[in-house]
Amino acid sequence: MVTVTLPDGSRKEFKHSVNAREVAASIGPGLAKQAIAAVVDGQIVGLDYGLPNDSQVTLQILTKKDPEALNVMRHSCAHVMARAVMRLFPDVQLAFGPTIEGGFYYDFDLEHSLTENDFAAIEAEMQKIIKLDEPFERLEEPRDNSLQICRDLEQTLKVEHIEDGLAEHETFSFYRQGEFLDLCRGPHVPRPGVIGAYKLLSVAGAYWKGDSSRKQLQRLYATAFFNKKDLAEHLERVEEAKRRDHRILGKQLELFSINPLVGSGLVMWLPKGAIVRGILENFVKDELVRRGYQAVYTPVIGRVELYETSGHYPYYADSQFAPIEMEQDEKYLLRPMNCPHHIMIYQSKPRSYRELPLRFAEFGTVHRYEKSGELSGMTRVRGFTQDDAHIFCTEDQVADEFRGCIEMTQFVLQSLGLADYRVRLGFRDPASDKYVGSEESWERAQKSLIEVCESLGIEAQPEEGEAAFYGPKADFVVTDCIGREWQLGTVQLDYNLPSEDRFGLEYVGADNHHHRPVMIHRAPLGSMERFIGVLIEHFAGAFPLWLAPEQVRVLTVSDKSESYGRQLEKKLAESGLRVTTDFRAEKLGAKIRAAELEKIPYMAVVGEKDRENETVSLRDRIDKDLGAMPVSEAVTRMENEVQQRTVRQTFTSSAGLGEGGSGNEY
Repeated sequence: MVTVTLPDGSRKEFKHSVNAREVAASIGPGLAKQAIAAVVDGQIVGLDYGLPNDSQVTLQILTKKDPEALNVMRHSCAHVMARAVMRLFPDVQLAFGPTIEGGFYYDFDLEHSLTENDFAAIEAEMQKIIKLDEPFERLEEPRDNSLQICRDLEQTLKVEHIEDGLAEHETFSFYRQGEFLDLCRGPHVPRPGVIGAYKLLSVAGAYWKGDSSRKQLQRLYATAFFNKKDLAEHLERVEEAKRRDHRILGKQLELFSINPLVGSGLVMWLPKGAIVRGILENFVKDELVRRGYQAVYTPVIGRVELYETSGHYPYYADSQFAPIEMEQDEKYLLRPMNCPHHIMIYQSKPRSYRELPLRFAEFGTVHRYEKSGELSGMTRVRGFTQDDAHIFCTEDQVADEFRGCIEMTQFVLQSLGLADYRVRLGFRDPASDKYVGSEESWERAQKSLIEVCESLGIEAQPEEGEAAFYGPKADFVVTDCIGREWQLGTVQLDYNLPSEDRFGLEYVGADNHHHRPVMIHRAPLGSMERFIGVLIEHFAGAFPLWLAPEQVRVLTVSDKSESYGRQLEKKLAESGLRVTTDFRAEKLGAKIRAAELEKIPYMAVVGEKDRENETVSLRDRIDKDLGAMPVSEAVTRMENEVQQRTVRQTFTSSAGLGEGGSGNEY
């Protein structure tokens, strides 16, 4: 007997083992026809997935209307693309072809160097395969048979992966479609005819299994949708994302620079970018003082033993700069995290319960040796500064302190116009051994996070495996104005670093006995580099007035107005505005165009009439020409916008750039 519970709570019983397709057919022929895949006990499976006899399961049939179905279809489209490439280029070696955010890719080893000139031929071959509409057929084989199949197919990368990467597996699944057979755990759509629209996007180099010492492959990126309308909208968003690329805008607007002679992933802040960073830092620092934090400064380097005690050294061993060896066998490390240093400040003297909560804050710079292929402008770097803080508190204070951290993060994001976000709770994966501390402390910490979020009315779904190695966390995942998600601020609860197994932190309680404090790690922005990189793309380089490195530019109609223009420049500067001038012997239209290209929020245009009437013709980046007005009125307008931290944008929110995804190859 198989008992199936459906999403509406109803149940269906079957006297014998059935697959998901048969369950769909029992519900109705219409659903069976529309079915793409299924979700069984939370796991996405193909319609050929068999439900074991004598089992009780929850089951949902996925159709094109369900977001989860899109990634199943895209993975099937990756197989169609690989099949097309094999038809056009014989002797190709297949690697992996998972779905990713916004689409999918497949890695190939072939002599021919793929370029965009090949895309039309590959897409045409894909269309032929889709038109055939041959079914995806799943095959289950034991290890020896699987190895022989891959050897017969002369797919050496697959053979190596079975022998080394999947050494613990005894059985494997393959998917056949026509002459194409590929090692894959699936799931797949029943037939490729459901692929409504697809597009090859780009080709790039990729190392086999991400290892730079291994063979370099060719990675073909693409995307697919159930209909042409969704594809067209997606491609439009991709183009919009290219126009907003912070790496390009950062260079054009002279915000930051990365020089290979200095080092990959090491950001140099140019004067204009430094202004933006400085304003954000001061904004956060003022809020920290208001909320009772104490500023501290700590070294960017420390003895290896410090990070061994904290657990960071073994945990981040693969992504750290190599230790610096000194005399007498001393070893130092560029710090990967700030928290061990703040713990040392806590331990610098005995602590009493009367001092708690104790809140230490620092814009602390850390370093991690990310792989070169993972570096990306300011959003993935090797050296970055966190708006970091660590709170040491009693057990009874945890809820209020954690709530305060979340509220501060909300305040900071909303002040920057980033009000579209969700909170993701990162919990421990019980099956993983990467976490430190007792199961009891983890349960207590995770329960506290859920209760705090509920008290704030935040709907947050826990995700196992997303916790820091020392404790659970709440991440703020922000959606920008074109629908992309970015993980920015974070608040983390930690019962482990203060523990006896780590630093053994203590305070003397009201009972005159020693007690263990709880730590909270918190960074509303995350890192200055990543956060400002995201801001550049969110605002397309057009920062709101209070953040803009240049707030207003004085433009003269002719040389006759330069004297009055300099008087205006002085008045604007005295009011605290960041002002520049353009007194060049150019036409006014050219000056306005230059200011627009540099994303200057306001232009103060002055001519002879303005001089005579002591006015200024104000031009707004968004509302354009505001007409002539008294200088005092123009100054008041801009001052109010700065003081209120007004955020104005011309680009309205749209659907997400991508629906997310995960690799589903072996």
